Amino acid sequence: MKKIALLWKIVRDDLCVLFYALRHPDRPGWLTPATALVALYAIDPFNVAVPFVGIVGDGVLVPLVLHLMVRCLPIQLRQPRSP
Repeated sequence: MKKIALLWKIVRDDLCVLFYALRHPDRPGWLTPATALVALYAIDPFNVAVPFVGIVGDGVLVPLVLHLMVRCLPIQLRQPRSP
């Protein structure tokens, strides 16, 4: 259960960084289309047709890709500033 909680914390932090980066004017050009593709994959109707594959995809691949996207961001966009 601790591993799931740790995974959730990492995903939550990555989503916060991505949300900040998407709103930043100096974001890389690949960020918007890549985020849209990950979102489309996460809500793909195929997940409903084959539930186990959908769970594996959403539970493993989506967090992994989100984390890779954050790692590919420039340093100044990785640490969102508090308002």
